[in-house]
Amino acid sequence: MASLNRVQIIGNVGTEPEMRFSPNGDAVVNFSVATNEKFGENEHTEWFRVVAWKKLAETCNQYLSKGRQVYVEGRLQTRKWEDNDGNTRYNTDLIANRVLFLGKREDNPQDDKAEEIDPDAIPF
Repeated sequence: MASLNRVQIIGNVGTEPEMRFSPNGDAVVNFSVATNEKFGENEHTEWFRVVAWKKLAETCNQYLSKGRQVYVEGRLQTRKWEDNDGNTRYNTDLIANRVLFLGKREDNPQDDKAEEIDPDAIPF
């Protein structure tokens, strides 16, 4: 039986991207994205933890900043871990395979074009 794990969000970057390198040298970047929904006078914000790898990570680290609007497409992945007190914890991350930078870059306010990373050009 077929299955599908696909997520698409548009929101604002909530934290500055944080880039690290895996033990084998692959770049990995983490950042959060907030999406908002309005129901009459009520508003709900949902936060997503986003992880991007390799060239996509490097590009996200270079172009994204807190507050910038972004489209992210990928899959959900849940990690299980134990905290310092021995309690089992879970984190669900959006593993990005496509990112579209929306709006203007802070360092170039004249730029109103969206920038996209071609997922077919990035090996996974």
